[in-house]
Amino acid sequence: MMSNSISEVVTLNLTVSALHKAYADGVLTPADVIDNILKNSLAFAEKNIWIYQLNEAELSPYVLALAEKNPETHALWGIPFAIKDNIDLAGIPTTAACPEFTYTPEKSATVVQQLIDAGAIPIGKTNLDQFATGLNGTRSPYGACRNAFDSDYISGGSSAGSAVAVSLGLASFSLGTDTAGSGRVPACFNNLIGLKPSRGLLSNTGVVRACRSLDCISIFSLNTDDANSVLAIAEGHDESDEFSRVNPYKNQKRHYGSLNGVEKKPLIVGILPQEQLEFFGDEAYTLAYAESIKKLSELDIEFLEIDYAPFLTAAKLLYEGPWVSERYLGAMPLVKENPEAMLDVIREIIEPAGDLLAIDAFAAKYKLAALKKQCLMEMKKVDCLLTPTTSKHFKIEEMQQNPIVANSQLGQYTNFVNLLDMSAIAVPTGFTAKNLPFGITLIGDHFEDRKLLSIANMLQQSLQLPLGATSVELEASEFNQAASISDNIEVVVCGAHLEGLPLNWQLTERGGTLLEKTTTSDGYRLYALAGGPPFRPALVFDEASKKGACIEVEIWSLPATEFGSFVAGIPAPLGIGKVTVKDGRTLCSFICESHGVLDATEITQFRGWRNYLTKN
Repeated sequence: MMSNSISEVVTLNLTVSALHKAYADGVLTPADVIDNILKNSLAFAEKNIWIYQLNEAELSPYVLALAEKNPETHALWGIPFAIKDNIDLAGIPTTAACPEFTYTPEKSATVVQQLIDAGAIPIGKTNLDQFATGLNGTRSPYGACRNAFDSDYISGGSSAGSAVAVSLGLASFSLGTDTAGSGRVPACFNNLIGLKPSRGLLSNTGVVRACRSLDCISIFSLNTDDANSVLAIAEGHDESDEFSRVNPYKNQKRHYGSLNGVEKKPLIVGILPQEQLEFFGDEAYTLAYAESIKKLSELDIEFLEIDYAPFLTAAKLLYEGPWVSERYLGAMPLVKENPEAMLDVIREIIEPAGDLLAIDAFAAKYKLAALKKQCLMEMKKVDCLLTPTTSKHFKIEEMQQNPIVANSQLGQYTNFVNLLDMSAIAVPTGFTAKNLPFGITLIGDHFEDRKLLSIANMLQQSLQLPLGATSVELEASEFNQAASISDNIEVVVCGAHLEGLPLNWQLTERGGTLLEKTTTSDGYRLYALAGGPPFRPALVFDEASKKGACIEVEIWSLPATEFGSFVAGIPAPLGIGKVTVKDGRTLCSFICESHGVLDATEITQFRGWRNYLTKN
C-alpha cells in the first residue's frame, strides 16, 4: 500500500492527449493543472521528490507565454514536466544533489529549451543520486527519494525524483539521465515507461556529465505515445555537443505506431536462458518475471534464447573498468579541492578512479570491442532483446546497509546498454506478490528507438495496465473521468496521405480506416509546398477574398491512442487544426502556418491534389 493515500489529493489524468482534450473542451486550463500540482506536492513531501520546485511567481511566465503559442502547432502546449537536477533550467539552481557544487545557469539545457519552446511548463528540479552515481535513489543529502507505491522501498535512481513525480501525478513526463540504467530502473520501480534513447540522439548541452561519452537524457512517461511525442521534439543534432549525432532514420519509414517499423510476424524476441537469469534471492521478482513471459507468450511473439554472457561481461566493465575515470573527470575540481562535500559512498566510488592508467583504458576498450561483436551477433537473431529491467527491489534500509553491492545488483541487466551503443525502453508488465511494480526492458541497436517504442506500444495496448501510481488507485474513478478521450478521431487529409499516395501508410499502419471521400466547404485555397519528395500540399481557408474553392479530401478514422504519434510526425510549417467539409462538419485536419505558403505554388484551380499530380 502507498503510505500516502491518493484519495487525499485530487488527481488529474496528465497524459498529453487527455490534457489537450481537457484544454480544448474548456474543462481545464494550464493554470488549473499547475495549481493542482502545487497542492498535491505538499501531500507527498515525505517522498523527497523535489530539490527545487518552482513557485507560482516563477511558473507564471511560462503559463503567460502560452498565450503567444498556438495549441494546434505546439505539441506540448500546457504540458507540465519535471527535470532531473543535473540538467539546467535557466535561472534555477543546478545542484547534482551536492549543495557545494551548486550553480545557477543563465541558459536552459538544449533539450529543456526545445520542450519549453513547444509549450511545456517546467515544474521543478528533482532529487537524484549525487552526481548521478547510483541506481537506487537513496544517495542524496536532500533525503532518500521514496518509492511512489511504498515509502519503505527505494524509488530507483539516479533519476529518482523524476520518476516518482510522474508516477504520483506531479508531471506529465520528466527528464532523467541514463548512464548505467538510471532511465530504466526508476521506471520499473514506479510503474512507468522509461525511454533511454540512443547515445547522442538528444543533446547533452546543459547537463552535468557523469560519463561524458556514455550519458543520455532519458524520458519518463505514462505511455509510449507521450514518450514518442517528447522524443520527436527533443531529438536533433546539436553543434555545441561534441557527442551529438544525426539520426539517419528520422525522416524515413522507421516510424512509431502499433507495430510500425517491425516487418516480421511473429516478433522474434530474445530472452535469457533460465540459467543466466539472476534475481539475487528476490522470489517476488522471480515469479513476476515468469508471469510476464507467460502473458507475453499469448501475443504474436516468438521467444528465442540468446547467450547473455557477453552482455553481462560488458556490463561489469562500467564500474570495474576505466569508465569510472569519466566520473572522476566530471567531479574532479570537487574531488581535489573539497572531497568532504561528497557523500562517503560517492567519494568511495569516484576517488580511486583518479589513479587509473591510460593502458587500463585501452585494454578495456579492446575487450569491449570484442564483446560488442559477440553481442551484435546475438542481436542479429532477433527483433529485440527482452530482459528483466532489474533484478531485485530493495527496501531503503537494505540498500543503506550494503550500498555498493546492492547497487551493483540493480544494474545486472542495464549496465551494458550504453557501453554497447544500444537503445532501450523499460515497460511495466505487472505487479509482484508484494503489490509493487515489475517490468521488462526491450533493447535494440542504436537508432532503433522508434522500433522499440512501437513494440512497447503493442505490449502496452495488449496488457492494458494502468501506469503510474495514481492511475492504479484511481483506475475506476477521477483519473479516467478528468479528461477522457474518445476511441477514434476523424482526420481530414488532402494530399500525400490520401489513399494510395506516398504517406498513406502513416494512417493505415496506425489502424486508420477510410470513412468517406468528400470536399471541403467553399472558400479554401490549395498550395503545393516547396521541397520534397514526398511533395506536400497546404490547405488554407480564405473566405474573405472569395478566391477559394471546394477541395477534394478524404476523411479517415484514426484510433485516439495513435493520434499523438501521427501529429508528432507532422513537419513544419504544417500542423493540425480544423477544416469544414461540405456538409458543415468541422473536423481535425492539416493546417499551414501563414509563412509556409510564401514560397509555395497556388494550385487551387485543380481543386484537389490528385488532379494536380495527374496534370503535372
